[in-house]
Amino acid sequence: MKTIDSIPVSKISRASKLVSTGAKVGVNYLKYYGDKLTKTENEARAKLNENNAEDIYDSLKQLKGSALKVAQMLSMEKSIMPQAYVEKFSLAQFSVPPLSPPLVLKTFKNYFGKLPNELYDSFNATSVNAASIGQVHIAEKNGKKLAVKIQYPGVAQSIVSDLALVKPIAMKMFNIKGKDSDKYFKEVEGKLIEETNYVLEMQQSKEIAATCSHIPNLLFPQYYEELSSERIITMDYMHGEHLSEFTAYNTNQKTANKLGQALWDFYMFQIHKLKKVHADPHPGNFLVSENGELIALDFGCMKTIPDDFYVPYFELAEPKNISNRKYFVQKLYELEILREDDSKEEVEFFTEMFYELLSLFTQPFHVETFDFSDSDFFGKIAELGQRYSKNTELKKMNGNRGSKHFIYINRTFFGLYNLMFDLKAKHVKINNFKNL
Repeated sequence: MKTIDSIPVSKISRASKLVSTGAKVGVNYLKYYGDKLTKTENEARAKLNENNAEDIYDSLKQLKGSALKVAQMLSMEKSIMPQAYVEKFSLAQFSVPPLSPPLVLKTFKNYFGKLPNELYDSFNATSVNAASIGQVHIAEKNGKKLAVKIQYPGVAQSIVSDLALVKPIAMKMFNIKGKDSDKYFKEVEGKLIEETNYVLEMQQSKEIAATCSHIPNLLFPQYYEELSSERIITMDYMHGEHLSEFTAYNTNQKTANKLGQALWDFYMFQIHKLKKVHADPHPGNFLVSENGELIALDFGCMKTIPDDFYVPYFELAEPKNISNRKYFVQKLYELEILREDDSKEEVEFFTEMFYELLSLFTQPFHVETFDFSDSDFFGKIAELGQRYSKNTELKKMNGNRGSKHFIYINRTFFGLYNLMFDLKAKHVKINNFKNL
């Protein structure tokens, strides 16, 4: 894979890169209008999405950092984003062009004050895994194989300016309007800043490993603080393959069920017992060991769930509460889905919309065991998402709906559901975490 010798760091250079990408997107639209003369609308639109996804991703992968992280987050919105964007942006999860070896050594020296060969017995300057915020290298010390994650230069300093550039696009895409929109962007900004603090990630990683190591068929690496810093993390190298690689060929239903139960228990234990959850559930953060065990990695993005959100959120997972109209509406106000300044039409529209969404989305919580290989269930979720993304009535209304906590909690559940579906896990015990 081609490596990168430099990353645009200054606000001006990063903005210029995005402006030049905008120009390419403009050219793609001109091609689209021309294609409509000789092709069907669907064919022309598909080609437009493909070209735009290619050009936008090529730009973001050179910028790295929060701009690329937002693309990664969007790749999980399979029911909203066109397939071309999902396929291209999903590469940001664990496969982007890495830094060149000379730049790696320079970056390491800047972060640690020493070169890698002064800390490890051996260090491979060629990356084995590159993502949106950092890349991973293999090292050895005292006979132990290690994984060393190094943050890209300038990433932490560019978060605020990057989000300011991405904000207009995101507001248009998700129909966010008005003064209250800042709370959502501040939530994302805060989490991205946390993800660049590797001292915090080290602390969170050790806490999760300690509190969740008792969950069957779930493994964590050991972390080494003396070989880590604010921008570098050293941990055990875990042998395994990415979850997406495993699910692409796996036909062993027993192993799929075992992995699915471990994954589900891991998330339910965090949410309900710890009230703090690993809010980045994409395939790049999970490996499958040779023995068919789940390996959990990368705890930079952790979301604390406050009680005033947790209680009404999970009360609406119960069928009796969803079907009680008065109680249901009350909870929608508590969760900021409905607002005091809503018109009668908005109250009715969003009440019906969220009744439909929650009735479907909470189905796994209505039974003792659930079949996550059910394509009909996931097909209905995708259809519902696509239907509302095209709803003209919804586009006329203010899209600012829900507490800021929805951003990462919904992201967690959508990501978890997608992973469970990819695994095709069956007979998953929904409340098994209570016995752990």
